[in-house]
Amino acid sequence: MRAEGGGTFFETTAVGEPVVEHPAPGEVVWRDDAGVTCRRWNRRQRTRTRLPHDTTRAMFVLDAPGPVDDTALKAGDQLVEALTDSSPGVTIASRPLDAAWNSASRPLGAA
Repeated sequence: MRAEGGGTFFETTAVGEPVVEHPAPGEVVWRDDAGVTCRRWNRRQRTRTRLPHDTTRAMFVLDAPGPVDDTALKAGDQLVEALTDSSPGVTIASRPLDAAWNSASRPLGAA
């Protein structure tokens, strides 16, 4: 969704210090009922929704607004490499989805 302006982006940090940011009108943001959770296409996360060091389960969704080439798909490989390097014993599963996969007709968790 796009910010309407005046929305507060609480509990983020900059250079290790807490800061309050306000998304600009028209800026792409993700939000839930409690407020903005992420802005700038995931560049900045709220403290409330970040993954702390003791996280044991997480899901990453890499999405694109249009078709991507093999070079762009390497971002997934880079994420797997970073997680493997920083998290000994990590278990990773991935699955590419395409336009033929219709989430509206599949129950949550269905392949």
